[in-house]
Amino acid sequence: MKELLLNDIFITVAETVSYVFGAFVMFFIGKIVYDLIHKKIDVKSELVEKDNFAFSIAHTGYLAGLLLAIGSSIVGPSNGILYDFIDMAIYGGISIILLNLSVIICDKVIFHKFSVYKEIIEDRNEGTAVVEGAIAMASGLIIFGAVSGESNGVAHGILTAVVFWGVGQIALILTAILYNFTLSYNVSDEIEKDNVAVGVSFAGILIAVGNLIRFAVSGDFHSWSESFTNIGIDLLLGLLLLPVVRFLADRVLLPGRKITDELVNQEKPNVGVALIEAFSYIGGSVLITWCL
Repeated sequence: MKELLLNDIFITVAETVSYVFGAFVMFFIGKIVYDLIHKKIDVKSELVEKDNFAFSIAHTGYLAGLLLAIGSSIVGPSNGILYDFIDMAIYGGISIILLNLSVIICDKVIFHKFSVYKEIIEDRNEGTAVVEGAIAMASGLIIFGAVSGESNGVAHGILTAVVFWGVGQIALILTAILYNFTLSYNVSDEIEKDNVAVGVSFAGILIAVGNLIRFAVSGDFHSWSESFTNIGIDLLLGLLLLPVVRFLADRVLLPGRKITDELVNQEKPNVGVALIEAFSYIGGSVLITWCL
């Protein structure tokens, strides 16, 4: 009995170490892909020699998104360590590609008014960096939901993952655009002016929406009609409830204060208040997914 128990423990530890090693390999591949896409950026120089804090923020966000994307290929029931590694290689590789596509697409659409490279690398704009990192994290959450469910075979799994990722990206971009219309100020203009507070606040809404989309697109695949119906219902309810939860949280956390004034209508924007607002959005999205 004791020998069987020790044997089970040894097998569990060995498998865990193997999965962690496999995840690190995929993580390293994700880093290489980033370097290939961003050839103009010397990551080591920006981090160590130039001490570019803005780039550190954006790059950390990418790494967090990469972790979530790779995690989507690991979670779920095991089919045996060999098949698990095959799935990790296939879905992990696809997740890395989708994550980098997400960041590129969102940069072109959400930040179409200016160059993200210039703002982060040359101007060291921390507001832009926070949003850039949030885009990667939100996209990582969407990929996690799109890839982690069970489907009918590898080819079908890849198809559903790509389709749900596409739906999620469209929802994220549309939400970001619509969110800007609800404000009395222009998010892009404020961020371009190095308003870190607005960047932090906007980052909160992006991550919150990414989490809602993750919840909506996650789960095992049964049929296209059922999946899209569930996605539509969950996402619509989540997006409708998010402003309500945020409003209530603001009244509890910041009673008697007008957030817009703290973010844009004073000489030094209040980053602390922006952080509280970002938490309201993210915490609200987590609460909503628990309740749906």
